[in-house]
Amino acid sequence: MIIRPVATTDLPALQQIAVESGPGFTSLVDDRDFLAQKVHRSMASFGRMVNSPGDESYLFVLEDPDTGEIMGTTGIEASVGTRRPLYHYHCSQVMHHSPELNLRRKLEVLDMCNHYTGCSEICTLFLRPKFRRAQAGKLLSKVRFLFMAQHPQRFAEMVIAEMRGVSDERGQSPFWNWLRAHFVDLDFDTVTRMVGTGDNGFIADLMPRHPLYTHLMDESARAVIGQVHDKTRPALNMLEAEGFRHTGFIDPFDGGPTVEAKLTDIRSVSASVGCRIQVVDKVEPALEKWACGGQGRILAVTNTGTDHFRATITSAARYLPTRNLLQVPVTLANALHLRNHGQARFMELTTASTGRQPTAIPMCQQQEALHAYR
Repeated sequence: MIIRPVATTDLPALQQIAVESGPGFTSLVDDRDFLAQKVHRSMASFGRMVNSPGDESYLFVLEDPDTGEIMGTTGIEASVGTRRPLYHYHCSQVMHHSPELNLRRKLEVLDMCNHYTGCSEICTLFLRPKFRRAQAGKLLSKVRFLFMAQHPQRFAEMVIAEMRGVSDERGQSPFWNWLRAHFVDLDFDTVTRMVGTGDNGFIADLMPRHPLYTHLMDESARAVIGQVHDKTRPALNMLEAEGFRHTGFIDPFDGGPTVEAKLTDIRSVSASVGCRIQVVDKVEPALEKWACGGQGRILAVTNTGTDHFRATITSAARYLPTRNLLQVPVTLANALHLRNHGQARFMELTTASTGRQPTAIPMCQQQEALHAYR
């Protein structure tokens, strides 16, 4: 499995992913012209010299190199809420208190806001059902953090992820159905399509401007506030393991939670290692003893490029920490566009035999190690 930047030839596969993902997956909609613009914007972003985050959008695809089929996609928005507002509801509590009557009541309210302005957003993660296999979803999730760790100047200090909220098999959202009945008479599919293509002006025009008291909502709508779609639960679990946390902001259409983390606090960012490359015919076990029984550790490995970015998961590589050297076989080096004495970035994933987690290495120490071998 190889991850690379999206290309124009991937457009048919992207459109199929938009169909397979269904309503609620607002970052990809079944609109060929919109998807073509998204691909061109991504290609321009990968090819641009960047010193600070701006209007860049990075879309990656997961490819089966044997068949050329696109297995899934994942993406990063460098800076959201600047070209157009990014709306959320903030869930909080208010206290109503009458000293004269000695009565008090705590109530939950939802306030419309534009809290996340200028943050980076990880998004568009979808693994096609027929390609779901070991490590594929993990690679789609982790690769974004490896890219961000390698190119931190392209991204903001705060990173967010808007998680898909609850909807049924017919694509109906209980949260939106309540809002539709009282405020905006548009079906959920139409609303998510409009938002996905950038047409969100109706939010300011039609959505309620005053706080919403959740106890006035239908029970079905109230029950899904801050909850995720069943198929999104594994992705949320992975992000929580990375250090992302929900701080009360939810999507204004399906009520799904938005989670956040500082870039430098994301576990895969701090645990990733910048290193030198040594291309070898094969990795000899005698050079470095691996985990139990000599079984190789599983690494996510990337090159350090942008428009020629490549990444994969492999157990056919070996890291020599005292030399800050990653040994890779020729076939892997060719697949990732790595050259002898060049640079790469990797992180260790959970070792299958032991369940051991990798040790985090501060980014400043990684840079020191990298500079020492230039």
